[in-house]
Amino acid sequence: MTEVRVPTLGESVTEATVATWFKKPGDAVAVDEMLCELETDKVTVEVPAPAAGVLGEIVAAEGDTVGVDALLAMINAGEGAAPAPAAAPAAAAPAAGGGDAVDVMVPTLGESVTEATVSTWFKAVGDTVAQDEMLCELETDKVSVEVPAPAAGVLSEILAPEGTTVDASAKLAVIGGASASAAAAPAAAPAAAAAPAGSADVENAPSANKLMAEKGIDAASVTGTGRDGRIMKEDVLKAALAPAAAAPAPAAAPRAPVAADDAAREERVKMTKMRQTIARRLKDSQNTAAMLTTYNEVDMTEVMALRSQYKDQFEKKHGVRLGFMSFFTKACVHALKEVPEVNAEIDGTDIVYKNYVHMGVAAGTPQGLVVPVIRDADAMSFADIEKAISEKGKRARDGKLSMAEMQGGTFTISNGGVYGSLMSSPILNPPQSGILGMHKIQDRPMAINGQVAIRPMMYLALSYDHRIVDGKGAVTFLVRVKEALEDPRRLLMDL
Repeated sequence: MTEVRVPTLGESVTEATVATWFKKPGDAVAVDEMLCELETDKVTVEVPAPAAGVLGEIVAAEGDTVGVDALLAMINAGEGAAPAPAAAPAAAAPAAGGGDAVDVMVPTLGESVTEATVSTWFKAVGDTVAQDEMLCELETDKVSVEVPAPAAGVLSEILAPEGTTVDASAKLAVIGGASASAAAAPAAAPAAAAAPAGSADVENAPSANKLMAEKGIDAASVTGTGRDGRIMKEDVLKAALAPAAAAPAPAAAPRAPVAADDAAREERVKMTKMRQTIARRLKDSQNTAAMLTTYNEVDMTEVMALRSQYKDQFEKKHGVRLGFMSFFTKACVHALKEVPEVNAEIDGTDIVYKNYVHMGVAAGTPQGLVVPVIRDADAMSFADIEKAISEKGKRARDGKLSMAEMQGGTFTISNGGVYGSLMSSPILNPPQSGILGMHKIQDRPMAINGQVAIRPMMYLALSYDHRIVDGKGAVTFLVRVKEALEDPRRLLMDL
């Protein structure tokens, strides 16, 4: 018998939520075949089978929050092993007993999480529920946790309504009329609730179905970012905002609108615990570092000409497009060698200088901004960098990045230009001491050798921690990046 345990999630992550089981007890599994999917506050982690055999008991059901190295399931050796009962959650045991009431308790939230907020009830008092059907959704500061019914029956009482903050041992509701026969209700019931799904084979998140019903949104108009196109709550919120700009204005707005009219047109939505955490961490970054930003501009003429001249040959030989990011990565690596404090970090009263460059490249995804790290970028060729950026970007968009792939960065590049930003001040990614902000390339009239010429210009911004980087070092770094980009031959000559 082989144990399936939670893999390492990263040094700063202590727990995850079981999002999806791809196998059920009794299924044959092969070595490295994906068994389940875990979700943290940043990434999705797939758990492979450590051995071949038959999946026995599932210890952590979908929606459970588990710590690192927690036991998820057991794999029995050979094909003759007796499969575990189809109902995985152990909490369903009290259901046997002919009409007994079953308590719905807060599931394990993790050792570092002591409370959660009830965000959404999918069922009302009096509703019939099937075993494992989602009853409600809880939010912690890191993840959303869906609470399944421990038994089939009728939801007789809700003790924690939406908006209530509950501790880790609280009772949420009571299911009455539970029985052994009811507990064996077919699993088709929750699947039927997922009728709005974009695909008949993919069940949407219950919170997404509820929100689509409330806002009158057709599932066909929502792009799902979950596994296999599963529609998540965030996808519905994004779809709901999309047509807002096209909504017609009121036919006859009053000349002097009163407060009551404004209130009727407002929508107040409580911040999720995750968004509160993001807000707090960003503010902590500003409060901890002595953050300052210096600006410069770069003439992109030479880089664009070089890219235009060799892009077809480059792609044919290396199988990847030649973009601007490899030039900027190379230019930053070059500058970091001259100004090493921008590539260092503060540890207590020590300064830790990094004799390597692990380059963080910020990437926008439907779930939010993530920063995958390209390790040892200082030892990579242009082709290696472009391949790494392409691969990391795809994994980021698919939600497949591991925590390890987003840790250990020594410097970060953020490209707001892809969204049209002309100038901004990026926020540091602690404990790093520097981040370069790229922006939109825009034709502007420039004075070149006493003549006015139209040149493709880009504003650059370096935000840095003034506790470790002096103004001279920051300006020197940005000037070296500018020089390398305006004359790319300097990179080849190491000048």
